[in-house]
Amino acid sequence: MNLIHVFASNVRRCRMSKNISQEKLAEYAGLHRTYISALERERRNISIDNIQKIAEALDVEPYQLFIETDEEAD
Repeated sequence: MNLIHVFASNVRRCRMSKNISQEKLAEYAGLHRTYISALERERRNISIDNIQKIAEALDVEPYQLFIETDEEAD
């Protein structure tokens, strides 16, 4: 399991399921849009503080962003 890949995929999936743009997610989380973009493309590592901010902005528990789905397992 690649945690960065799982996290990036889950953030993107959650964001899209809520019809939130990267820009809006960044705004809700107090982060920059390019940071969200880089996270979803697996170009950045993330701090625990920012994991919490993104989880709150997506209205999910932080651990849920690290659960590997069948799509990632394949």
